Parts: sequence; structure tokens; C-alpha cells
Amino acid sequence: MRTGRLFTAMAAAAMLTLAGCSSSDDDSGSDSGSTPEASESSGGAEGTIRIGIKFDQPGLGFKDGNEYTGFDVDVAKYVAGELGYGEDQIEFVQSPSAQRENLLQTGQVDMIFATYSITDKRKEVISFAGPYFVAGQDLLVAADDDSITGPEDLEGKNLCSVTGSTSAERIKNEYATGTNLLQQPGYAECVTALTAGQVDAVTTDDIILAGLAAVPANKGKVKVVGNPFSEENYGVGLPKGSDKCEAINTAISKMIDDGTWKQLLADNVGASGYEANADLNPPEPAACS
Repeated sequence: MRTGRLFTAMAAAAMLTLAGCSSSDDDSGSDSGSTPEASESSGGAEGTIRIGIKFDQPGLGFKDGNEYTGFDVDVAKYVAGELGYGEDQIEFVQSPSAQRENLLQTGQVDMIFATYSITDKRKEVISFAGPYFVAGQDLLVAADDDSITGPEDLEGKNLCSVTGSTSAERIKNEYATGTNLLQQPGYAECVTALTAGQVDAVTTDDIILAGLAAVPANKGKVKVVGNPFSEENYGVGLPKGSDKCEAINTAISKMIDDGTWKQLLADNVGASGYEANADLNPPEPAACS
């Protein structure tokens, strides 16, 4: 009996020794000092960070099962990493255009990367870091439609855009007051209406339209007009007065300087043939206020 107990104790000690060696090996390759239980993608920050993105914008913010892809998603991961959060600490939250301010004001998200144009009106209730990209509003039409070459051609036409976006308001206020507007919860629904002949055009930022046109189901059916008529500065939406603005701007500048920004853009929308306006991109983040 004594021999059996001695063997058991020795075995337990050996297991503990092996466990200690294993932990030491894991820690030696990490600068974050993470515990053995933490995954390799964990950052130095504690807890999780909730980031709002679009779920229905191919090439920018898109959810497919449990996978999140797109330029906005990859930029969000980079910035979160610079703030000390690993990818396993990020919780992505769907952020439709009409709900973005509310999500920030009510604390449902910590920040938003969702093709979120910086405007003075929005800055009255939330804050922005960035911009990290400058897009231009454009039009998506049927592939065989040559009658629409710009916003001036939309008088009396049926136009689709997303509820809460600035795109449709600009058309009606500045170009074609007689445009009939159909508002949908997402741009995918607008493209469906376009291919079904229910509307004549879809309007939003050129990079969003390029992503939609590149979806296999839409190839050959629709085209981007290619005549942008605005500047849309994509910012990182933050709760009003957030103390994260400066750190996020630093992360964006680093992402641009080290070449990651250019690579992420090519990885996500390069296949569509889209090229960002070189006169405006990459942008320089504005001062936090």
C-alpha cells in the first residue's frame, strides 16, 4: 500500500512538472504575458470589445455563417489589435445605417466601422475618429441601361437606397427633386429590386456598389456608372467624447504607413476592378474634437 501511494505521488509530481514546462514554453513566444489558457490571438487588454459593422455589404462588412469579412472588418481588427484586443476578444454587432447613432448612445457597441460617413449632423450626438477611407457616391444600374450616366438623369426615375443613409437625401436635395425613392433596410434588397425592374438605380458609395456588383449572382446584370459625385469620409463611430479617438487615429496612421491599408483594400475589393480615388486616399485622420 505504501509503495502504491508513493508511485501515485511521484506520478502526480511528474505531471505537474511537465505542465509547468509546457506553460513556460507557451509564454516564451508571447510578448503579452498571456496565461496558458488564453489563445494566441488574445491581446493585452481585458474583456471584450463590441464593434459595429454591416452584415450585408460584400467586400466591406459581410457575415457568412460565423465568418466576418470585408475591408471594414479587417480595419476594425487591425485597430482593435493596436488597442490591445485580440481577434477572439472582438464581438461584432450588426449596425444598420438607421441604428448606428442609437447603438453608440446606448452603449450597445464601443465603436462602429460600417461605411460611416463623417457629417456635422452626426457629430452633434456622437464622435468620430479617422477617416480611414474616402469614397464617392455613385449609381448602380442595369447592365444594359445607358440612359443614366449621373444623378441629373434620375428625374422621374425610381431610386433605391437604405433607410438612414445620406445618399438618397443628397439626390433629392441637390440633383433630382422628382426622384421616386424606395428605401430598404439593406443594399442587397435594393439590388434585388433593381434586377427585378422595380427601380431604375441604386445609390450609395462607389466602393459599396463595386462589392455588390462583384457578387457572383449579380455579375453581368448590373454595373457601376463610374461617375462619383461626392466625398464620403469613412470614420470610426464612437460615443460622444470617447477617450479612444487619439489612439484609434494613431492606429489608422500606422496601418497606412506600414502598407497594411493598401493590402487590405486590395484583398477585399481588388477583384472587382475598383480603384480608390488616389487624390483622396489614403486619407489623413483628422484631429479629435
